[in-house]
Amino acid sequence: MTGWRFARLDELTAREVHDILQARSAVFVVEQACVFQDMDGADPESWHLFRRDGGRVAAYCRLVPPGVKFAEPSIGRVITVGAARGTGAGRALLAEALARSRALWPRAAIRIGAQLHLERFYGRFGFVKASEPYDEDGIAHIEMLRPGEDA
Repeated sequence: MTGWRFARLDELTAREVHDILQARSAVFVVEQACVFQDMDGADPESWHLFRRDGGRVAAYCRLVPPGVKFAEPSIGRVITVGAARGTGAGRALLAEALARSRALWPRAAIRIGAQLHLERFYGRFGFVKASEPYDEDGIAHIEMLRPGEDA
C-alpha cells in the first residue's frame, strides 16, 4: 500500500472521487446488499482519508466536522475493501483517522454511528457504546463515543 491521502472534496481529483465512490459502493451497496443514499450531502463538508493498494482504494473514511452528522466531530463511511481485509489496513486507517481528527479538533470527543458487529473493533480505539442498537438501512448500528481530552 502506498501512503495516505488526506484532502477536502474540492482538493481531490475527479479520478480520486470516482475511485472512492466505487469502493464505497462495492462495500456498502454490493457486499452488504444495502440500498441507501450514499451521497448524503456530508462529503463536501468533510475531509477524506484513503490509501491505495495496486492503484485501487484499499481503505477509506471521511472525517466529518462537528454539527454536520452529530454535535461532535465524526468519522464515517469507514471501509476496507475485501482484498485488503486481514492485512491490518482497517486498524491503520482508524489510527490515522484519529490522528488527523486530533489535529483538526484537538481535545474533542468523537462520535460515530457504528455497525453493531464492529463494537469490539472500535472499542479497541477507545470508543464506548453511547446508544441502544438502532436500525439504519436494514443494518443494526449503535452510536459510540470516544471521549475528548477534557472528559
